[in-house]
Amino acid sequence: MIIGELKNRIDSIWDIFWSAGMSNPLTVIEQITYLMFLKLLDERELQRESKATLRAELADPIFDSAHQDCRWHIIRNYEAEEMFHVIGHKAFPFLKEHLYGRGDTAFGKYMKDALFLVPSPRVLLRVVDILDGLDLSNKDIMGDVYEYLLSQIARSGTNGQFRTPRHIIRMIVELMEPSVEDTICDPAMGSAGFITAAAQYIAEHSAAELREPANRERYATSMFSGFDTDQTMLRIGSMNMLLHGVEAPNITWLDALSDANKHREEYSLILANPPFTGSLDKEAVSKDLLSICPTGKTELLFLALFLRALRVGGRCASIVPDGVLFGSSRAHRAIRQELVENQRLEAVISMPSGVFRPYAGVSTAVLIFTKTNCGGTDKVWFYHMKADGFSLDDKRSPIPQNDIPDILARFKELSLEESRSRKDQSFLVPKEEIVEHDYDLSINKYRETACDSTGHPPAEQILDQIYAQELRITKGLELLKQMLAEEL
Repeated sequence: MIIGELKNRIDSIWDIFWSAGMSNPLTVIEQITYLMFLKLLDERELQRESKATLRAELADPIFDSAHQDCRWHIIRNYEAEEMFHVIGHKAFPFLKEHLYGRGDTAFGKYMKDALFLVPSPRVLLRVVDILDGLDLSNKDIMGDVYEYLLSQIARSGTNGQFRTPRHIIRMIVELMEPSVEDTICDPAMGSAGFITAAAQYIAEHSAAELREPANRERYATSMFSGFDTDQTMLRIGSMNMLLHGVEAPNITWLDALSDANKHREEYSLILANPPFTGSLDKEAVSKDLLSICPTGKTELLFLALFLRALRVGGRCASIVPDGVLFGSSRAHRAIRQELVENQRLEAVISMPSGVFRPYAGVSTAVLIFTKTNCGGTDKVWFYHMKADGFSLDDKRSPIPQNDIPDILARFKELSLEESRSRKDQSFLVPKEEIVEHDYDLSINKYRETACDSTGHPPAEQILDQIYAQELRITKGLELLKQMLAEEL
């Protein structure tokens, strides 16, 4: 989450584009992303050049000799007209046609239709001046900038799939602990926040394994997959992955719930925050998903998709709206029964409604399960998250209260949760009890509320207090009556 000076700078850039007549928020985001990407590429090249000082030349440079004038530290010193010409006619085509554009990479595929739409040299100069003062080398900050820009799209309030807060993404990734052995997918990827965070986690925790050529090759190509139906998100997502060293992920335009999606029994880990508003025409939905969950509701159909797309033994962590946990329709009950009876449901982490503010106030939970096709649910871990480190109002200001470290610690030691009371913030519930409650997964169904016993004084004492108060009121009324009589 961005605050302070960084937020003010991004707001200024947004205002510059808006004042220049660019009223489509996604177009604004795209143009900002291209410029940030160009800046980050040059920063990466400068770091590589610094490390290569002992060698005669830099191996495999990002910018070849013909495109040295496309580098950010050179472009930023141009006058407005020259800057506009170089970026529009040379640097931007370089991004589209030369940089990773050859071959069938996600970046090359989705940059083909990209357009440079900054309206004037003056606008470009002002935006470049602001971006030049930003330190975007921290990948978390880069992701936070994406999130903040996307949160400005008022009309996308129903499309929460691409605006999951970064710290919630990190929590889910750390819960699942992805490794180099995993094949990871987000079927509703948006700006690729989940698979980018998974890539970063693996790079940090499996550095030794990634030095092996086979693992490194798989990391850069087939380890990560993401689907979306928005070309802009596909471009942003592919750039996001590229900046994390994943040059050719399987990022594809695909309606994940349709018959066109043939990916079945393929992934070992799915991380997602799929769309959870609206309904689809059942005729457009893949029939094998309807066989699990006969509905048009996207939040239920995506859970069915995850079960089809995972290989046996594969794991899933998905954000769902609270209605999935306790909805009474036949489809709601069917998907919950499937998870409890035929798969291994492991955890339900209920999050407060303010987590997605300021652009949505919906209450959500994280479902964690493993595909077994033969059951295995024994006890389900429930956690009631009260705070995530930020205020739950529209400002989302940092606060000291944060349950995320506790969630991570307890999930890794679930055996220690056996002794927890139903009055505690987390506890285990046996499968049999969940079945008795018609597969209801709402934490309030199983939680006991602790009632503080309040001591009361004896009845006689209370009556004496009432009588004394009545006397004071009566005396006051008599005094008021006398004062009024004297005035008359």
